[in-house]
Amino acid sequence: MPPLSISQITTVNAPFAEDVAAYRAAGADGIGLWEFKLTGEDAAARAAIRDAGLTVTNCVPNVPSILPLPLMQGPLDAEERIDSICASVRRLAAFEPDCVLFLTGPGGPHELVVEGIRRIAETGRETGVRVAIEPVQREFAELWTIVSDVAPAVDLLREAGADEMGVLVDTWHLWNSPTLLDDLRTHADRVAGVHVADWREPTRNTSDRAFPGEGVADLPAILRALDDAGYRGPYDVEIFSEADEDSLWSLPADEAARRARASFDRVWELSR
Repeated sequence: MPPLSISQITTVNAPFAEDVAAYRAAGADGIGLWEFKLTGEDAAARAAIRDAGLTVTNCVPNVPSILPLPLMQGPLDAEERIDSICASVRRLAAFEPDCVLFLTGPGGPHELVVEGIRRIAETGRETGVRVAIEPVQREFAELWTIVSDVAPAVDLLREAGADEMGVLVDTWHLWNSPTLLDDLRTHADRVAGVHVADWREPTRNTSDRAFPGEGVADLPAILRALDDAGYRGPYDVEIFSEADEDSLWSLPADEAARRARASFDRVWELSR
């Protein structure tokens, strides 16, 4: 089995210490940090992660995008947002993550996104942290992003001169990309991390995912393509579930972590 991580948004309502304990008990290898959950001393959080035998995988900054997001609070000024992302990269560097990710945000101007990528890339170089851009689901692109496929994301990084920057592959966002499998084969060296979730059908909103194997996405094919292309990093189960009924966010942290572990294992076996 490959290394398995659980993103803290999966257990959004649990405190940090409960996340760490639940992920360890479920047999996870890593934790995907969300900066907003770091409410105590960072040194204590690092010690708790280390003592649990977990590694830090994909980190999400407090301000996750260069351009404002219509569905999330945060600064409206792009310069302020870029500064915040860079500050998060510096802070999260102490956790020795696999990557710190960010989104472009929707709209423009395009030149501002490119300049933001340049500045974030430079911060990554200064801190020794790999930073990654995350393409976002095409059905909701107008709310989140200017890139919804791997290849255009790589082209955007090249335009910004950020050739060392990676791409965060999220199966929920990319499962219906018509070029995904070819893109993974072509750009495997740019994959900095992988978020895993399934597409619930019908999908009720932009935060309505399913555990791996419990939706309609062909996750075994995606995982097989990643593995065949040489990706050997962790797979980070990341579940959003904002719904009035059947919300997976209502699960206790230990149960959610166990389901993340078991569902991923089943999908991985199918991918073989």
